[in-house]
Amino acid sequence: MNKSEQKSPTAIVLAAFGTTYPATLEPILAMLHDVEERYPAIPVRLVFTSNIIRRKWHRRAADVNYRREHPAVPDQIYSVGNILGAMADLQNEGYRRILVQPVLIVDGEEYRDLAAYVEALGAVRTHKPQWQPFAKVAVGKPLLGTFGHREQLDALVRALKPDIDAAHAADAALVYMGHGNEHMAQGAYYELEILLRRAYNIPVCIGLVEGLPDFETVREKLAGAGTRKVLLKPLMYVAGDHARNDMAGDEEDSWLTLLENDGYQVTPVLEGLGQNPAVRAIFLNLLEQAAREAAIEL
Repeated sequence: MNKSEQKSPTAIVLAAFGTTYPATLEPILAMLHDVEERYPAIPVRLVFTSNIIRRKWHRRAADVNYRREHPAVPDQIYSVGNILGAMADLQNEGYRRILVQPVLIVDGEEYRDLAAYVEALGAVRTHKPQWQPFAKVAVGKPLLGTFGHREQLDALVRALKPDIDAAHAADAALVYMGHGNEHMAQGAYYELEILLRRAYNIPVCIGLVEGLPDFETVREKLAGAGTRKVLLKPLMYVAGDHARNDMAGDEEDSWLTLLENDGYQVTPVLEGLGQNPAVRAIFLNLLEQAAREAAIEL
């Protein structure tokens, strides 16, 4: 490592998908607080990867009545930016070593796009090395790991023990709704379900909003679960729109309605994974792992 890299200041960017529900900002802000508390001398910036969610908060910033009705929403949420803007701002302020930790669940399109942005900026090379915008950049892994790297799944299985205990106390099957996508990375959900079943020996079913395993997969597995009770939870960082509508909404095609129509006694729990401190601790560990692998001292 040359002297300029050794002296180059470091910054951290926390990249969450985001949420439009003020009540579900708490897990994101808790993650931000955890990182700031762990690294008090390092600046930490929060970005949302969703263009739609950022724009909605930007529109709300000019709505005086909305801001008056939601005094708990921090100013930084109304002006939340994207990863490109955050890294450009940090570089302009003199930060040339950037650690980006996604607050994302799976190695899907959202994570791949984020990593592509960060790695592209980190790959910029100038004729004179001292004018390169960044000395080093690194991207941490998502919660369920990346292809070939899912070492933290065992830690997640342990972190989800409170959900298992709640299902066991209710003599219920535990059903998680994840987001998923139709392109890649669905195997991590299957693997997590297998590990949870083996570790705790109770019925656990994971289904996705997009792609497989879907709701019909959950329905098929529940048929052999040996219980007519279901504890229904989101396998998402926040219990946002999908949890409130697709999972636990009143619509005829929500998972809650469909399961109740199948004769199950369903208890929906609108708590995102980010409300579990043990899950947030895994993200902190992933951040530290990314720093070690990139030889960035925190």
